[in-house]
Amino acid sequence: MIALFAFSRQGSRTALRIRAALEGDTRLFAPEKFHLPEFAPTASPLSEFVGPYFQSCEALIFVGSTGIAVRAIAPHVRDKRFDPAVVAVDELGRFVIPLLSGHIGGANALAAKLARALGATAVITTATDIHHRFSVDAWAAAHGMVLSDMDLAKAVSATVLEGQVPISADRPLPAPLPAGLIAGETGDLGIRVSCRDERPYRRTLLLIPKVLTLGIGCRRGISKEALWEAVTAVLGEAGLRMEALREAASIDLKKDEAGLLEFCREAGIPIRFASAEELLRVPGDFTPSAFVRQVTGVDNVCERAALWRGGRLLVKKTARAGVTVAVAEQNWEVSSWEK
Repeated sequence: MIALFAFSRQGSRTALRIRAALEGDTRLFAPEKFHLPEFAPTASPLSEFVGPYFQSCEALIFVGSTGIAVRAIAPHVRDKRFDPAVVAVDELGRFVIPLLSGHIGGANALAAKLARALGATAVITTATDIHHRFSVDAWAAAHGMVLSDMDLAKAVSATVLEGQVPISADRPLPAPLPAGLIAGETGDLGIRVSCRDERPYRRTLLLIPKVLTLGIGCRRGISKEALWEAVTAVLGEAGLRMEALREAASIDLKKDEAGLLEFCREAGIPIRFASAEELLRVPGDFTPSAFVRQVTGVDNVCERAALWRGGRLLVKKTARAGVTVAVAEQNWEVSSWEK
């Protein structure tokens, strides 16, 4: 959801133009004294009113002065990895200014989009953008990748402004490379695009694609702690990053398994459940278990679940204290340098 705040009648007219340019759920707010039918009323102090929307929205747009926007969001700003995009637009719709989360949150891209729709000027101030150099955090966010270390991301951004940073990946990199990058697997500071914990440079910034499916089988009544222990151990032994998990999968007999559901919630990954018939249709050579077949009707739950949507098996069935884990990698590629 996007929250859109106006503070005058002229600002409200510009806000309606902005809403017409946006996709998805957009909520309009303005002071109650204007009695605007499409706008919900704001309340004072504005910073308190804005707080819940700052926490829950993907973007906040303020139609008014940058000072109003800054004061409204100031108590809530915490971390560039999680703060929403914040954009200010003047009442006449002439200038669009990204104020917060220009790269990871997408404020720069949102500002550019609104400027095109309004016939306005986007006032972009981030250094990599104005110098037309590679922006690692913006590119990672646009491609759904996780940055392993924000300090290293800042170091990369500083380095590409005056030099070049080597980059390597598990997949072929499209050519030509953007300004600020060179292909290479050695150096003091570099970027590695991988779901594995690989560090070819002395200081390696990992860009981690979310491409792994976790297949899970477990005994009845398993605890979330046992699942955490098993999954982290298996991933660690395989040299795979937890952040690369896209989803988990299991048999539908486990859809009410409280510990499994809680583990997935804490890990921030969705879980899908397949029937025995669906798992039996998954092609491949799996590690069979007569006991598992007797209980579930399937010779192997975790490997089949991991491959339910295709891909290739990276980790075969591994047992840990009542938990069986398998990991599959979905097909992926580094397809574009656009952000």
